Amino acid sequence: MRKLALSDEILLSVEKPARYIGGEVNMQVKDPKDVDIRFCMCFPDVYEIGMSHLGLHILYDIINRREDTYCERVFSPWLDLDRLMRERGIPLFALESQDSVKDFDFLGITLQYEMCYTNILQILELSHIPIYAKDRTDADPVVVGGGPCAYNPEPIADFFDFFYIGEGENAYNDILDLYKECKRLGLSRNEYLKRVSRIEGMYVPSLYNVEYNEDNTVKGFAKLYDKAPDKVRKQVVRDLSPALYPEKPLVPFIKITQDRVVLEIQRGCIRGCRFCQAGMVYRPARGRDIETLKRHAANMLNSTGYEEISLSSLSSSDYPRLGDLVYYLIDEFGNKGVNISLPSLRIDAFALDVMGKVQDVRKSSLTFAPEAGTQRLRDVINKGLTEEDILKGASDAFMCGWNRVKLYFMMGLPTETMEDIEGIAALADKIAGEYYKQPKEKRSGKLNIVVSTSFFVPKPFTPFQWSRMDTASEYIEKQHALRSSINERTSKKSIKYIWHGAELSVLEGVLARGDRRLSKVIYDAYLNGCLFDSWSECFDYDKWARAFDANDIDIAFYNNRERAEDEIFPWDIIDAGVNKAFLLREYRRAGEGQITPNCARYCAGCGARVFDSGICNGFSGSISGGISDELCRKSVRTDITSSDDFKANQQVDGMDAGLVTDSNDKGLDREVGLP
Repeated sequence: MRKLALSDEILLSVEKPARYIGGEVNMQVKDPKDVDIRFCMCFPDVYEIGMSHLGLHILYDIINRREDTYCERVFSPWLDLDRLMRERGIPLFALESQDSVKDFDFLGITLQYEMCYTNILQILELSHIPIYAKDRTDADPVVVGGGPCAYNPEPIADFFDFFYIGEGENAYNDILDLYKECKRLGLSRNEYLKRVSRIEGMYVPSLYNVEYNEDNTVKGFAKLYDKAPDKVRKQVVRDLSPALYPEKPLVPFIKITQDRVVLEIQRGCIRGCRFCQAGMVYRPARGRDIETLKRHAANMLNSTGYEEISLSSLSSSDYPRLGDLVYYLIDEFGNKGVNISLPSLRIDAFALDVMGKVQDVRKSSLTFAPEAGTQRLRDVINKGLTEEDILKGASDAFMCGWNRVKLYFMMGLPTETMEDIEGIAALADKIAGEYYKQPKEKRSGKLNIVVSTSFFVPKPFTPFQWSRMDTASEYIEKQHALRSSINERTSKKSIKYIWHGAELSVLEGVLARGDRRLSKVIYDAYLNGCLFDSWSECFDYDKWARAFDANDIDIAFYNNRERAEDEIFPWDIIDAGVNKAFLLREYRRAGEGQITPNCARYCAGCGARVFDSGICNGFSGSISGGISDELCRKSVRTDITSSDDFKANQQVDGMDAGLVTDSNDKGLDREVGLP
């Protein structure tokens, strides 16, 4: 029987003690003495959030398939336990063995959103691992980061030994094999890091010196090790079907945010929304073979006992065998009480038929994500979605019994005007009008429309990486204008308006496009008491402001200026597969309000064809010649999709969408011209 790291006294005094005891269904059990490498996988947020992350489950499964390696887990302890561990000198421990994280060979940290950065420092300090990589010795674990935020690792570069750029299925065996070899040869930590930098996708910040211009922009990267790559190219799984996938995922004892089986049906997206980082960095779009998906679904449901399965994708409607897969799941598991969650669906006859079979329309709501209130602005962001599409989808859904609608929009999009803000209220009012067009006897009770606005945060490797970001006062002014406009509408009693905080978005913007000089700001903010910044009850902007002032760092430099087209970005050391020439072309087209077709219709030469996989493999569409904007819009106008993880985590970027059901209520490297 395992000895727990925490006494019964402590466990009974903290909130949700099951966060810290491990022992879940399907937990991997190995004897640490029988392995050569110990790897601790960390999600720097509470257990319920981290255990909902599919990537953690995938890597946990992949690494534990090695007989010589034991992969365990650790999450950020909540404030109550954090305080007790500091008071009593208890080191942070892994769930499986309950051993101290400091005793491991690797600490792998998932970087899903910028607002977890102070939690990374919490993990390191509680583990008694030096916070700065330069202070670590051969006795300390190798700290590696990966995930979406690793595409701009510079703000946290000083805290990590190296970053894994790209998809995790490919290179972990190479990393671990190299570690064993270096250990056998008695080589130092620094020598290991030099050698790991030669594996594609591995970025070792200590091997590069960043130089700056007098205006504080990046001048360039100087290599300190001649064999380090000039650019670090991301890892890509070229064929998802044979890739390892966890068929026995962990089942927690407490309810987590995504409390269900998650089946990733495809990766990447063909749509090309200009604000969406996920849609760019996960190119090319690749799907899994349907027979593989059927096998995964059956095995996961049987091994977990879950009563819900979610089909995960940035745009599920683009999976070509979606109908076959969904009807298989209904036929096979519907009579066993298994619910099918269908995120990222456009609303059409197929979707409404399926939703009617797997959901209670009286309890569920529909989520639309038009993103912008006017057609002009939807064209700027390349949404490929018309007002006609939205209203038609809403009308069809109302006819089928839905009466609850959520509408997601962004404020502060490039070229936005007050007319676009008022367009949000007008669109909500028109959707309400579609409901009241139904005969009274066919309406399903009172209509509820929730309008939710978040603030646009420009992200690396998107066409809007050059864009300025609104100030907090500009955001608040727009919020007030929208609220007033909603109150003037005929359907105002049916519409509720909610919004995200401006200061949190401002900070996210700085960290998203920041450089290596921000590490001291993050460290000082942590010392000021910043922790769990993505939680509204914990976020304290004043503490962050003091850290910026203490380091003479100007937020406006990072957020409130338009970048020059030839500016070197902190993340230019990374090759994410989409080239800068393509992104700049899209940035210019956005300014002209021009739409770019989706990848299934037209290759725009983004650079992803170099990976020769997925939709880029054998693409036969035109890469030159004329396609009118009207034809382009017709080719993508039914793209009404959304991200399943949006509701699970407010910090998930890449919400590239329009209509979903919410049953839980909760590359070519050369220039290619476009017409």
